[in-house]
Amino acid sequence: MGYSNCMLTEETKAPDFSATDQFEKMHTLADYAGRWLMLYFYPKDDTPGCTKEACAIRDAWADFADAGISVLGVSKDSAKSHKKFSEKYSLPFPLLADEEKKILTAYQALGEKTLYGRLHFGTLRITYLINPEGIIAKAYPNVKPETHAKQILEDFKALSS
Repeated sequence: MGYSNCMLTEETKAPDFSATDQFEKMHTLADYAGRWLMLYFYPKDDTPGCTKEACAIRDAWADFADAGISVLGVSKDSAKSHKKFSEKYSLPFPLLADEEKKILTAYQALGEKTLYGRLHFGTLRITYLINPEGIIAKAYPNVKPETHAKQILEDFKALSS
């Protein structure tokens, strides 16, 4: 399987996707037509960085709702793993199970990363903010889990004004 460290670029059409969430509900890009969508990719359920990122989004959930931004998290974990993770931390948004890595591949969220000083391939912590027309309005290649939710909301205000 080939991996790339190049993200999709802003002002390009977001690739279509379909996957089930932690409650076995199907989601597609078309479901979010006419709305803003934050599509964030993370390596693994219930790990320190991924938990910080998900909980920061949870804690800012009212602000996302007020702004009209839908949120989808995506990882290669199973729906069962997502359900356990979302219940443990009371996450109010869907987590898509991409066990076959189709969405991860389409959104170029697989690539080289360093863990404990060793280079390996895996899921990159990246995010795309997709506008109501299905165009990538902003791409985030270097996500900081603790402050990412706030960054998205600040950028959204600038983009939508």
